[in-house]
Amino acid sequence: MSNAMYNKMWHQTQEALGALLDKEPQKMIEPQRNQVFIFQTLATFYIKYVQIFRNLENVYDQFVHPQKRILIRKVLDGVMGRILELKNEMVELELTEFHYFDDILQDLKLAPQQLDIPIPKYFLKEKLEVIKGREKILAQILADGGIDTSDMKYPVKSIPFDEAVKLIQIAERARQGRLRALFMKQIYLQEYRAKQSKMLGKKVTDTWAAALRIQKVWRRFHQCKETEKLREEEMIFLGMNPPPLFNEVSATVIQAEKVDRLRNEVQIKHEEDYREALVTIKNDLKLIEGLDIKENLQDQIRHWFIECRNLTGTFPEYPDIEEGGSAIIFSNKTIQQVIEDVIANQEEEEKNEKKKKKKKEKQPKNTKKQKKGTKEKNKEEDEKWKMSPSLFLPAMKEGCNAYKEIWMKKDESWNFSQDYDPELIKEEKRKEVESEIRIQVDELMRQELENLKLAVDRERERPMKAGKKKDKKKGKKGKKKEKKAKKDKDLTADRTIESLYKELVEEGLLIPALKVNLSDYIGEYSYLGTTLRQVSIEPMPSLLDVRQLITLYGIWPLGSAAVHEKAPLVKSLLLAGPSGVGKKMLVHAICTETGANLFNLSSSNIAGKYPGKSGLQMMLHAVFKVARQLQPSVVWIEDTEKTFYKKVPNSEKMNEPKRLKKHLPQILKLLKPDDRILIVGTTRRPFDAELQSFCKVYQKIILVPRPDYASRYVLWKQIIERNGGVLTSALNVSCLAKVTDGFTQGHIVEVVKGVLTDQRIRRQIHKPLTAVEFITAITSMNPVYKEEEESFKNWYAKTPLGKKRALAITRGSTEKAKDKGKRKEKKEKKAKKKK
Repeated sequence: MSNAMYNKMWHQTQEALGALLDKEPQKMIEPQRNQVFIFQTLATFYIKYVQIFRNLENVYDQFVHPQKRILIRKVLDGVMGRILELKNEMVELELTEFHYFDDILQDLKLAPQQLDIPIPKYFLKEKLEVIKGREKILAQILADGGIDTSDMKYPVKSIPFDEAVKLIQIAERARQGRLRALFMKQIYLQEYRAKQSKMLGKKVTDTWAAALRIQKVWRRFHQCKETEKLREEEMIFLGMNPPPLFNEVSATVIQAEKVDRLRNEVQIKHEEDYREALVTIKNDLKLIEGLDIKENLQDQIRHWFIECRNLTGTFPEYPDIEEGGSAIIFSNKTIQQVIEDVIANQEEEEKNEKKKKKKKEKQPKNTKKQKKGTKEKNKEEDEKWKMSPSLFLPAMKEGCNAYKEIWMKKDESWNFSQDYDPELIKEEKRKEVESEIRIQVDELMRQELENLKLAVDRERERPMKAGKKKDKKKGKKGKKKEKKAKKDKDLTADRTIESLYKELVEEGLLIPALKVNLSDYIGEYSYLGTTLRQVSIEPMPSLLDVRQLITLYGIWPLGSAAVHEKAPLVKSLLLAGPSGVGKKMLVHAICTETGANLFNLSSSNIAGKYPGKSGLQMMLHAVFKVARQLQPSVVWIEDTEKTFYKKVPNSEKMNEPKRLKKHLPQILKLLKPDDRILIVGTTRRPFDAELQSFCKVYQKIILVPRPDYASRYVLWKQIIERNGGVLTSALNVSCLAKVTDGFTQGHIVEVVKGVLTDQRIRRQIHKPLTAVEFITAITSMNPVYKEEEESFKNWYAKTPLGKKRALAITRGSTEKAKDKGKRKEKKEKKAKKKK
């Protein structure tokens, strides 16, 4: 796509956002009672914002104009925050983390794939050099410590020399035996043919009969191929099979990727030029316009002195530097407006003094009755739902207004290369130069004012009492700060971050994250979510629903500081599900997509490290100090149920798995919106933990299910192809997905890797893959049975959100039953009246 196309996309998206920002306040101001209507309005706004975000993210990634990118980035962060706010509202309304929009998507004519939330590319682009540098340092520390990550991933067993020789001998003898057998078979066939020819005594002379037989065989083979070809063409025409070269990358896609890379290079160059221009243009303005600005400001302030003296009889008080100096008085105002403000302030002061004298009447006695009335009204208002105020709407509105004022109708025919606009920089920098010069002018004009007062009024300035008060306040604040400092002592004040980082890596608490993208977490959407909920059946979440929650609660807040500060704060996240469903993969994906550090505080990993209370305190202090300094950071606690055991098993008492139980709630309290740190726990046996303390630590609990049929179908196809397999008509993937009900992603990956060896991949041309090969390999594994899945569902129903959801469903069903009963009574009464 060209710059013009991206410009057009941006203008269209800005118009859609402007229309949405106009609609949203109108619908959200009025309190509502109908829960279905409320959810539909929230969901439609959520879906529309997601579409806007997708377009804006694409535009921001590919735009080369530096000043446009600054504005788009501001709006992009605002849209991200608003999506998170709407998600939070939907969770509080429906009392569940998973939502289904099937009916709304149909109305908006959108596919479920368009609900997929992309991860902004600038998360990694903007700190690519930092991440690479950190990876090099981490690899160097591991190499110096003798810890090789490659050996940890793929352990290779060493074989003794004698055994290795024996293995080679066995393989060589087998090879020679096979060759000998083939040679003997050829000799046997030659002898057999010679015997047959002797028995017949004469050669076959009927060549016509032989030719006919060959023709029959050839025609049959040729016709079979033709019919197969026709069948394939028909299936492609009907859309049942993909067209040829469907999975191969086309030349246009390769060309588009090249253009994208070139555009990124241009983007970096334009950014550098823009930064240089900010400095040069500012210096030029100081030289050319600096003296004029200084003279104008002095004249303006002198005129203010004289007018105030003429109107009030005294010279005005000059604002202090802390208050903002003369900028407070003259901010976007002319001299006449300033004078009018002075007169208005005088009149207001006179009116207030008169009102204070008159207002000495008693309050009315009927206060109790009024209070009762207000309580009743408040109850009625509480019953109605009302949208909570947004922290991101003002930023988005500012962005839209800036777009309308500057870019909407701007003629850019001169700027074909989409470089920076020098006039806009001049406008911005002129304000900065003016504010810098104003500070100097304020110092001069304060002195001039004092001289005028001495010369004209001959009055001395009265000593300010406010200064003493301020000093007292400062003293109180100082005491508070001292108390806080005592509480939050820096245990490693004498040590550098680099030394702490190295120590944590050597101790195995800071580990390298595996390079796994969130898109590698394969799955399919749940297409029957709303229909099942209408029949009061709670569906198990799909894998892509889980992926969306990881993006919303984990990746977005960690990636963007602006979003993390204002969005509903998620400090901790729990991934609960059976083994093999990809919980660890999701943790590593969060780190990969955001460039976050990964700290491993699992009970098995910290066992025997930093012993005693002081040691544990030092470990946690070091971990969170490094995590804050090098944010974003993810603190991972694997098998986190062990930290909250109801009863510690005898086999694990030596490891002290409950070391972190008391400290985790304290750590969560200390985490602020500025700290981009996320605590992620993974568990496959959540029912072994104490529920209350477990749920207090983890704010958001995500139930990761075993894959359903649709997800298994997609998993089998993609994992086979990724491991070098070729899908043919001989391999019935649908049957394979149906038979493997209950098996997880981990099982499927293990089976595919076991079956698709190098030798088997080479033999695919002659012998295509079949479903039986994979089914025989998977029979030795234990699936996730329905009983285990039900135990996870039952456990989740006991969590705070699960309890609320269950209560809401039961209330809804009782209300429906009451409504039905009332309707029956009305019908019976009508029937009696008719009789």
